[in-house]
Amino acid sequence: MAAVSAGDRTAWLDLYDDDAVLEDPVGGSPLDPEGVGLRGRTALEGFWDLVVGPNDFDFEITATHSGGSEAALSATVRGRYPNGAKTSYDGIFIYAIGENGKITSVRAFWDIDAVMSALGAS
Repeated sequence: MAAVSAGDRTAWLDLYDDDAVLEDPVGGSPLDPEGVGLRGRTALEGFWDLVVGPNDFDFEITATHSGGSEAALSATVRGRYPNGAKTSYDGIFIYAIGENGKITSVRAFWDIDAVMSALGAS
């Protein structure tokens, strides 16, 4: 989340295992219509370039819970977009970390329909 807030693409990508899966949000999105997640470095680069890079996001982490190689974070996400739109939404983000210390999966639970509606998209 710090790398996203800082707009640091390289730092964000370096956190992930080469075969990591990103479900943001869980259940699917325009970039993941089947809801199976985006897998691998090329998919993560595309996610950054289309979703993260052009926009400004910051996070307020309200709770963290960890167990084994996973952690769940509750956070409020605030987004600002080039068209002047702003969003704010709550989510639960579950991170799994591999033996190499890299993220192997992220499962982000938040209401995409509400965010897309706030952005004027369907």
